[in-house]
Amino acid sequence: MTEYEDCIIFLLAKAYQRAFGNLKKRLQGYDLTPPQHLILEALWDEEGISAGDICKRLVLDSATVSGVLDRMADGGWVVKKTDEEDNRFLRIYLSSKAKELRSLLVEQRKQSNEEILSGLTLEEKVLLKRLLRDVRG
Repeated sequence: MTEYEDCIIFLLAKAYQRAFGNLKKRLQGYDLTPPQHLILEALWDEEGISAGDICKRLVLDSATVSGVLDRMADGGWVVKKTDEEDNRFLRIYLSSKAKELRSLLVEQRKQSNEEILSGLTLEEKVLLKRLLRDVRG
């Protein structure tokens, strides 16, 4: 094994590429990307939050989230509404399409996770998740 193949940065990058590609393929039929799906997951958890709240929850920068939300609004996944109490804030709501497809999309994510982790034992899966959370910080 070469030195770079044993490098944690290389290993994490390759694992990310495989996982992202797997989920991307599963979401293509819905015209949805993995980052858009991630934002839907946050909104399924709590609808009507601001773009800033989404950034904090998902640890993403505001420029990225802003662009993704624009594309999601154009694609009919979310609706942006001005906050009733403070016009400076936009609240993000799920569209009827996002609500209707929730169970199907969550199932796609679950199947993707299962496929990616299929070669691991239950103990290894638990350990991997714990270690990734620790590395994430």
